[in-house]
Amino acid sequence: MKPSRSIQVVALLLAFMPSVVAAKDASRSPALTPVLLPESFAGWQLASRTPAVFDAAAADRAEAPLLQEFGFVALESATYEQNGRQLKVKALGFHDATGALGAFLYYRQPQMVDESIGDLSSSLNEHVLFYRGNVVIDAVFDKLTVMSASQLRELAAGLPLVSGGDRNPPNLPNYLPQRLAHAQAIPNSIRYAEGPVGLQRIGAPVSAELVDFAAGAEVVLSKYRADPEEATLTLIEYPTPQLAILHQQRIDAAHHTANAQQNPEGPALVNLEQIYTRRTGPIVIVVSGLVTPNAARSLLGSVSYEPEVTWNERWKVFDKRDNLGYLLITIAELSAVLAVLALVLGIGFGFARVYLSRLFPRHIQTYAQANEFISLHLDESPAVGSSGDASPSRQAT
Repeated sequence: MKPSRSIQVVALLLAFMPSVVAAKDASRSPALTPVLLPESFAGWQLASRTPAVFDAAAADRAEAPLLQEFGFVALESATYEQNGRQLKVKALGFHDATGALGAFLYYRQPQMVDESIGDLSSSLNEHVLFYRGNVVIDAVFDKLTVMSASQLRELAAGLPLVSGGDRNPPNLPNYLPQRLAHAQAIPNSIRYAEGPVGLQRIGAPVSAELVDFAAGAEVVLSKYRADPEEATLTLIEYPTPQLAILHQQRIDAAHHTANAQQNPEGPALVNLEQIYTRRTGPIVIVVSGLVTPNAARSLLGSVSYEPEVTWNERWKVFDKRDNLGYLLITIAELSAVLAVLALVLGIGFGFARVYLSRLFPRHIQTYAQANEFISLHLDESPAVGSSGDASPSRQAT
């Protein structure tokens, strides 16, 4: 007996389902991540490429937990050649620009100087480190030239980037002051953390338990020279000001308790050094180190939260559809057209009625006939006809 058509269809679907599931899993696999490094750029030609690495431990065994926390995706390595010269490039891809910024700030060395490549960049002799979007580039030239920076800018412009909100870096580092009356920022000391691993790596004065990353916190810190000691300015941002108030109270209480007990045994929630706190909006400001009260107050007062409202709908001031003046002019023009149309129709209707009344006098009444009415004239003597009845008269107004 031949199987029915429905059984054949079901069997075909069952046979095809594993391939569909495999294709779906393959779409989620990091092996399908787009190639970060191009075949050529600015005259540099690809000489060799190392297979992409998707394990953070294989990319950096010592900092694998930190890379995972930043959202590490893949590492690509390539060697380029140009006129006998050589350039080695490593590209670290992350899920978003936040992870790329955190990794860039962590790997940036204090001796590096700022450059203008990508979103942020620094260099030390032949070593150049920069990030753009969700990609961090570590480039090492065998010899620098006057065109090296412009060549890396062309490389940065051709990097594949994520879209949407993942393209935007965190706004919290922008609140760090650069130069103050009682303190000056130490170059390349900014660090960013979005988890407990990063918080421990950057040496924050507040523990991960008090920061409470489960509440959506993010941390950025920078070091300053003040009188002439070194101070650390730490900013902890929360989703709402209410959460910031609650966590500031916890930090203050933990610090007072730790100072009162002076118990070096066991893990302390905060360092036993002097700590000053302040809150502005959803940001908790922490100043730590051997600083004078004046320098601490200067650092605390240098951070001021300013909310930013982003209007993401289309709005063009000079667009005719969005211009109020153009709308009023259009209304006036429409009113004028309707008035002229009403005048023309009125005149045409009057002439048509007169003309038709002349063509068809029996069917169309004139204006005088249409306004005639029957009156009885009761105040006058009735006109008696042959039958003796009063006959009504017809009068026109």
